[in-house]
Amino acid sequence: MQFSDLQLCSPILEAIKSEGYETATPIQAKAIPVILTGKDVLGCAQTGTGKTAAFAVPILHRLNERRVALQPRKPRCLVLAPTRELAVQISDSFKAYGKGLGITRTVIFGGVGQNPQVDALRKGVEVLIATPGRLIDLMEQRHVDLSAVEIFVLDEADRMLDMGFIQPIRRIIATIPQQRQTLMFSATMPTEIRRLADQMLKTPTVVEVARVSSTADQIEETVYRVEKRDKPALLAHLVKELPMYRTIVFTKTKHGADRVVRHLSKYEIKAEAIHGNKSQNSRQRALHSFATNKIPVLVATDIASRGIDVDGITHVVNYDLTHEPETYVHRIGRTARAGASGCAVSFCDREETANLRAIEKLIRRQLKVVNSPLPPSPAPEQQDNRQGGRPSFSDAARGGHQQHQRQDRPQPNDQPQQRDRRDSRPPVGGAFGRPQRPMHGGQRPTGTHAPRQPHQQPAGRGAGHRQSSQPSQQNRPGGNRPPKRGGGKFRHPMRAR
Repeated sequence: MQFSDLQLCSPILEAIKSEGYETATPIQAKAIPVILTGKDVLGCAQTGTGKTAAFAVPILHRLNERRVALQPRKPRCLVLAPTRELAVQISDSFKAYGKGLGITRTVIFGGVGQNPQVDALRKGVEVLIATPGRLIDLMEQRHVDLSAVEIFVLDEADRMLDMGFIQPIRRIIATIPQQRQTLMFSATMPTEIRRLADQMLKTPTVVEVARVSSTADQIEETVYRVEKRDKPALLAHLVKELPMYRTIVFTKTKHGADRVVRHLSKYEIKAEAIHGNKSQNSRQRALHSFATNKIPVLVATDIASRGIDVDGITHVVNYDLTHEPETYVHRIGRTARAGASGCAVSFCDREETANLRAIEKLIRRQLKVVNSPLPPSPAPEQQDNRQGGRPSFSDAARGGHQQHQRQDRPQPNDQPQQRDRRDSRPPVGGAFGRPQRPMHGGQRPTGTHAPRQPHQQPAGRGAGHRQSSQPSQQNRPGGNRPPKRGGGKFRHPMRAR
């Protein structure tokens, strides 16, 4: 279907044409006509099919049809996004498709100063794109009033739930008027999303254009069997040999992303990382460098798996194979966007085999598995044996530490081996079969409640041993009660005389 067949106003059609689009994607062709009628919509489509334009274009058309005076701090449309990158991407889409309408907008998110955002809200905006955390913060400071919201959009709803935003979303919805149009879009449709949709939407129209949790047909998916220690070398090899002109590498942790950047720099490959520990300005600079081909590799965590909208991404690398199968679909959806083709490469070590099976179960097909083109590096214990270093923990567990003993230390081979401590124990006795051990030179009588014998001086110390003039413990007043500590003047036994 052509955009000209969707009964949109001419400024929007001209803006869409200037962006290079003429044919609407399936999700756009089905969702835009329903949104124009003012009905609630529950949309589900795989990543990279144009969901942002599916709600941004009709919202701009509706706001343009009924223009009202701007009110300070009172937006007419609210769009919630889970991440900063996605919020910026949505804001850019509203800017691109509504550049001929004069509809004001602003985007607010954490990680940056709030003063510019507060100033924009004070002047008045019609479209507000926000992340839940910063929005609630400004609401508590009375910088935002949602009582005039006419259209509410919850984008990437499944990601919102994964990040724990369900309670903030409910707080925000409680301040929005009941008479509104609600749009919910998601890449997957689990049971939790269905339950949330039942609470938010009123007789919604379900728009589902692709099988849930399916990947694009234009993506070539490959899995490399590789040991964890060989992943840096394999990644550098693939970046240079394939080659990977514009690649996103996804890691499991923030420190893992920084570690990959350091490894690539050793192979003279330029790369930058974006994750939650980076400031917003640093993340924006990294995205700009990646979009302008200043760096060929961008390393990111899953926080950016749905917020990167860069054209021409040739490869997506799953450096760490995620344990969430749905996240795999979102990651590789960064390539093959808008009908283009792309490649998805995944590294799978022994510990990630279960994750691979879960992904194949979700997408209902097996992925192409190949072996690493690089020879495996020696194991750490083999390197220790070759270099003559200290044994590894695995060597010690197998008894391999006997091979690494120092050669200059004498090894008594002619002496008999020491008897096991268990062989030297006295015979078992007592009511409960417990062994009776000697107590400081004195033997306990065999019996359960036999009293202890008084301490006897060991043999061999009577001759030449100077006896203390202090009275013995048994002759002191009070019986066997030990002396109190911390009280009285200390007198050394040898100086008592």
